[in-house]
Amino acid sequence: MLIGWFGARIKRSSLRVLLLTQWFEPEPTFKGLVFACELVRQGFEVEVVTGFPNYPGGKLYSGYKIRLIQRELIDGVQVTRVPLYPSHGQSGVGRVMNYVSFAAAAIAYGVFGAKRPDVIYAYHPPLTVGMAASLIRLFRRVPVVYDIQDMWPDTLRATGMVSNPRVLGIVGGICKMVYRAVDHIVVLSPGFKQLLIERGVPERKLDVIYNWCDKASMVNPTGELPQDFSGSERFKIVFAGNMGKAQALDAVLDAAEIVQNKTDGICFVFIGGGVEVDRLKGVAKEMKLKNVEFLQAVPMAAIGAVLSKADTLLVHLRKDPLFTITIPSKIQAYMAVGKPLLMAVDGDAADLVNAAGCGVLAESENPEAIAGAALKLFAMSSAERDVMAKRSREYYQSHLSLQVGASRFGEIFKKIAK
Repeated sequence: MLIGWFGARIKRSSLRVLLLTQWFEPEPTFKGLVFACELVRQGFEVEVVTGFPNYPGGKLYSGYKIRLIQRELIDGVQVTRVPLYPSHGQSGVGRVMNYVSFAAAAIAYGVFGAKRPDVIYAYHPPLTVGMAASLIRLFRRVPVVYDIQDMWPDTLRATGMVSNPRVLGIVGGICKMVYRAVDHIVVLSPGFKQLLIERGVPERKLDVIYNWCDKASMVNPTGELPQDFSGSERFKIVFAGNMGKAQALDAVLDAAEIVQNKTDGICFVFIGGGVEVDRLKGVAKEMKLKNVEFLQAVPMAAIGAVLSKADTLLVHLRKDPLFTITIPSKIQAYMAVGKPLLMAVDGDAADLVNAAGCGVLAESENPEAIAGAALKLFAMSSAERDVMAKRSREYYQSHLSLQVGASRFGEIFKKIAK
């Protein structure tokens, strides 16, 4: 590791990147340490400005204590943590305090404490990170690349986090202000790009860069299987990740009930955290589902051990116009592991899996369709599923990998820093 890092130091360009993100390792994130390390490898000097880890549970991680500032060096990347209010529950007030507190601390550090960067990379959500980046840009005259992973206010409405039309309108207005202020915008899907064009963002200001995953931790996990992971020989359909309102997993439980009435050879495994976990456990118990298991969340470095033991990996989101233009980041992790996908998300995500030829599609929030897709995968031969698995790996490497995506970001950084 030291040799690779030292080599990157020798090749280092003069470009400094301030990577502004509210969430970073050890929190689960898709534009975290592996992205920062790849930028260092490309020759950029990187400083990450982030908060103290508390996502997704809203509780401060063990070993951390809120301080005015904390600096860490992780794999050659300078990480600066600034204070925030830890919260990620059902309380809207708590979440607002969480977002605003980090943004305020990031602005103070970015304006007065950070060494002047050549480029600011800002990760959205939340919108407050974009606001912070815009203000730092204003004071320090540094160009900003804004990476939009959730389309606000659409996501707030679709997830039920905010339903007040007036509040949604205010958020939408702030989004437009941020879009005008930043220098370049990167989105994760063609649908996101088209929507922003319709909202007045110039096409020349937009690029689509698909997300990637930490492939090394997926294919060579350091952790072990959870002790409560099923040891049976049943066909395992695994959903891994956040279980919130946007995932609408009641439809999957209904599908599990349909499947249970047809075969006892399939098991649906849910692993992760989120605001809906306890309620979903209660629903599964009331439905007397014997083919459903819930496992505790595991570190990102260990999740590959679970995914590798799955027979099929499940993606599901609520049926909503927003999610037809969304490509959940778990798709990249699933494909990197090399497993067939049960894709129950309409639109761009389904198109991606269809283009790769690596899964079976089902309509979102349609229990009958989801159950039918599960039974279809179960009925396939091992050879048929192996072909899908091979296509998953190959498509990920050629279209979605870290090297492909980070290289494109590097090109944008160099272009706007001139």
